[in-house]
Amino acid sequence: MDSSSTPQVRFTLGRQSSMAPERVSGSESEDEEVDGSDLIDPRVRLMFFSSEGDLDGIKELLESGTDVNFKDIDNRTALHVAACQGFCDVAELLLNAGADVDPKDRWGSTPLADAIHYKNHDMIKLLEKHGAKPLMAPMHVKNAREVPEYEIDAKELDFTDSVDITKGTFTIASWRGTKVAVKKLGDELFTDKEKVRAFRDELELLQKIRHPNVVQFLGAVTQSSPMMIVTEYLPKGDLRLFLKRKGALKPITALKFAMDIARGMNYLHENKPEPIIHRDLEPSNVLRADSGHLKVADFGISELLKVANKTAKQEKLLSYHDTTWRYVAPEVFRNEDYDTKVDVFSFALILQEMIEGQQPFYNKKEDDVPKAYVSKERPPFNAPAKSYAHGLKELIEECWHENPAERPTFRKIISRLESIYNSINRRRRWKVKPLKWFQKMETMWKKEDSERSSRDRSSHI
Repeated sequence: MDSSSTPQVRFTLGRQSSMAPERVSGSESEDEEVDGSDLIDPRVRLMFFSSEGDLDGIKELLESGTDVNFKDIDNRTALHVAACQGFCDVAELLLNAGADVDPKDRWGSTPLADAIHYKNHDMIKLLEKHGAKPLMAPMHVKNAREVPEYEIDAKELDFTDSVDITKGTFTIASWRGTKVAVKKLGDELFTDKEKVRAFRDELELLQKIRHPNVVQFLGAVTQSSPMMIVTEYLPKGDLRLFLKRKGALKPITALKFAMDIARGMNYLHENKPEPIIHRDLEPSNVLRADSGHLKVADFGISELLKVANKTAKQEKLLSYHDTTWRYVAPEVFRNEDYDTKVDVFSFALILQEMIEGQQPFYNKKEDDVPKAYVSKERPPFNAPAKSYAHGLKELIEECWHENPAERPTFRKIISRLESIYNSINRRRRWKVKPLKWFQKMETMWKKEDSERSSRDRSSHI
C-alpha cells in the first residue's frame, strides 16, 4: 500500500510516547481513535500485534508485505510500540525485517527514548546493539566543563507512580529520595539557536531566584531529551483547589494570601537587570506551602524583558491552551505592547475571587471574557461592603484599571495591603479585648471567693 492511502488513525493501546502531552478526552474527535475492534488496515494491525507481543501475527503480516515502518498519525511505528511495552522479541523481529532503529514520532521521541523512559533495560541494550543513538538535546554540550551548574542527570529522576499536577503541565517525580515537580519540554520549542540561547539565559536566571513566596527552581535536564525543568514540590496543592474547597475567604485570610502573592511578584518584577513578567498569574499557578503561605509558581509562559523600553509584545494571539483567559489583561488580547502591569491586572482578579468565592465572570463563557475586559467590563462586587473595607475595593479597581500606567506597582500594592491588614487587625483586637478583660476579672473574682471561703473555714476551726 502506498503512503497516499495511509489511514488517519491514532494508535492508543498500551503505553504512549514518552514525550506525548496529556490528551483531553474528546479533544481530537476528527482523528479516529484505534482500539482492538477497529484494526482493519494490516499496517495498524501490525502495531496492535506489537503491543500484544503476538510474534505469529507479526510474522504473518510481514510475510504478506505489510510495511514494517508504517507510521500512524502521530508518526509512531510498531517499533515505538514494542519499545514502550518492553517486548524485546518483537523488537528483534521488526529490526531484522528492516525497521528503522531511530524513527521520531511527532513529539521527537524515538524507540530508545521510550525504552529509557519506561525503564525497559533489556530493550535499551537491544536497540543500542542495533545502532540506536540517544537523542541529543538542543542544549547539549560536548565539553564536560561547559555543563551548567543547574544540570540534573535524567537517570536520577524516578517517575514511578508519578501523577500530573498544576493543570497537567508538571508531574511529580522522585529525585534523590525527595519528591519534586518536573516539567517536560519538547524539542520543538527550541527550533533555532536564538530560542536555545534565550532559554539558557532564563535557566541561569531561575538558578539565582531565592524568595519565600516564589517556588524554588532546583535544576534542569538539558543534556538529554526530553529536556526538563525541576522545581520544589508543594503537596498542599494550588490556590484554585483551596478556593474550590473553601469558597469565599474571610477578608483577613484573603489579605494574608494577597500579601504573599504580591511579595513574590514584586521580587520577580524588581529582578535586575530585567524584570520577569509571569503573564500566566492565576490561582492554579499559586501553590500552598506547608507553612500556609503561598508561592508563585509555573513560569510556563513567563518572559524575560530584553528590550530597551521594558515592554514586550505578544507574537501570536493567545489560545485557551496557553493560559486561562479569565485572568489576562485586555492589552494582551489587543495584541498591544505590555509590561509588568499585566500581572497586576491578574492579581486584582485573584484578590477579588478570594473574597467573592467565584471565578471572574463565572457566569460568562470562557471565550466571552476577553470581549468583556476589552470593552472595559469588570467582575461585579457582590460580597458585603464590609468585606472590602479600608480601601480594599479601591485598590482592586486601581489594579485592574484600563490604562496599565495607572495600575500600581507591586511594591505600592504591598504597602497598601499591609495598611489595610493592620486596620482590620486593630479592630479585631479592640473587639476581643473587652471579652478578655471580663474573662480575666471573672477568674480573679472566683479566686478571691475561693480564698475568702478558705479563710472563713480556718477561722471557724
